[in-house]
Amino acid sequence: MHHALRFPSRLLTAVAAGLCLWLAFPTHDLWWLAPVGVALLGAVTLRAGGPQGFLLGLVAGVAFFVPTLSWSGVYVGEVPWFALAGLEALYVGLQGAVTGFAGRRLAAAGHLRAAYALVPVGWVVQEWARSTTPYGGFPWARLAFSQADSPLLPVARWLGAPGVTFAVALVGMLLLGAVVGLAHGPRLLAPVALLLAAAVLLAPLAIHLPTDGRTEAVGFVQGDVPKAGLDFNSQRRAVLDNHVAGTERLAETAPDDLTLVVWPENASDIDPLRNIDAAEQVRRALEAVGTPIVVGAVLAEPVGANSNVSLFYTGPGDMDPQRYTKLHPVPFAEYIPHREFFRMFSSAADLAGNFVAGTTIGVFRVPAPGGEYAALPTICFEVAYDGLMRDSVAAAGSTDSLIMVQTNNATFGYTAESEQQFAISRLRAVEHGRSVVHVSTVGVSGFVAPDGTVTQKTGLFTADQRVGRPVLRSERTPSDRLGESPQVLAGAVLLLLVLAGVRDGRRVRVARELRPTEDHDVA
Repeated sequence: MHHALRFPSRLLTAVAAGLCLWLAFPTHDLWWLAPVGVALLGAVTLRAGGPQGFLLGLVAGVAFFVPTLSWSGVYVGEVPWFALAGLEALYVGLQGAVTGFAGRRLAAAGHLRAAYALVPVGWVVQEWARSTTPYGGFPWARLAFSQADSPLLPVARWLGAPGVTFAVALVGMLLLGAVVGLAHGPRLLAPVALLLAAAVLLAPLAIHLPTDGRTEAVGFVQGDVPKAGLDFNSQRRAVLDNHVAGTERLAETAPDDLTLVVWPENASDIDPLRNIDAAEQVRRALEAVGTPIVVGAVLAEPVGANSNVSLFYTGPGDMDPQRYTKLHPVPFAEYIPHREFFRMFSSAADLAGNFVAGTTIGVFRVPAPGGEYAALPTICFEVAYDGLMRDSVAAAGSTDSLIMVQTNNATFGYTAESEQQFAISRLRAVEHGRSVVHVSTVGVSGFVAPDGTVTQKTGLFTADQRVGRPVLRSERTPSDRLGESPQVLAGAVLLLLVLAGVRDGRRVRVARELRPTEDHDVA
């Protein structure tokens, strides 16, 4: 198929591949376009060679990430947005280079199945690389995170997010095989490839996603902000007041057995441990509801810096809360590495904070009628990091637990960011067999069951508060037990395929060099 397309057509196909991937994500939610995007990119890179594969992958990456990450530039401008999208696209370019380099050699040697296998393992390794580098990586917009409404979602329970990505890409390459079979034969290739694609797509529906377990009443408060944008911080007291008022409203209708109320990230950007007025507002909320509250706050510590924290107040008499400090502050947002250097490119470098990272996983022990349970705090983008989520669940041990995702989406306006993040929480619920309480300052918020289903979901930029009865579970899923093994295995397979491609390339070259001599001898 590669040779049938001229280079301009390949470029257009790469653009189409990136746009298909974008449309698979919220808020378009056309999840089935993800394998189509993979198939299109595979079609143009598989025999392209290294340099052209890199260019085609880069083009597809730009077409994918520029619209998908458009929320990152809503209030800070185009330079940070395009810088982030360009950086992420480079990884897809590198994947295209590897696929093109090894794929051309494997295909030339007649090892087509090995060439096709480069693509699904390549996607897993590429996402692993950009989820960890540079500065801890940025794992947003992975193929897996587009599949919250897909039949492939249950794969997360066994193989985590990397397994879902692999399944998406495998379906894509089977679709490509079907198209190639229709065009070039053999006759049985197309129907067999289509049947295998359908099997991979539908087989995960047979995976049992347990939702049994005791329930406890939990509330959340979405307080809203006076105005969307970066300057919501200038009205910090209004945001705090909104969450206190929301808690008072929740208290009016809350059940008697309510065990916990969760506030979002940045609910109190006035340090409640140092500011008497802010502390009094939190006390007011605690007295109104009479249960523990988890408060998303910003602390003026350590000296000259800040901490993004979850504070766990156990009840009205407790003004000395337990805390969890965000382990992975977002580079170029909550802090700027090499600020002086990046200031040369954008004044937005000075808008970023000076937040420091925490050092320990948070486990808040919540008393409840059915016995103590663990509430596991996760702050904003941390939900996208596989290792952080896995470590958080492991820290609860054998105690029944639920995951809290506290976030502040006010800085992204009416974009797809909120829904993209909520979709990640849905995958995490399945991956770890846990209920998730996902609460944002401005929405969307809601409860996610261990099978990924959603209840009590709120809208954007509204003040709201809800009570649910999430299931509490303590199991370790197969994905929890496997840890990083799927990514390590994908990396090993990719390396073996590349080495096989190098070997095949040499054999083909030697065969070509010998052929004229052999022909002369025969003559």
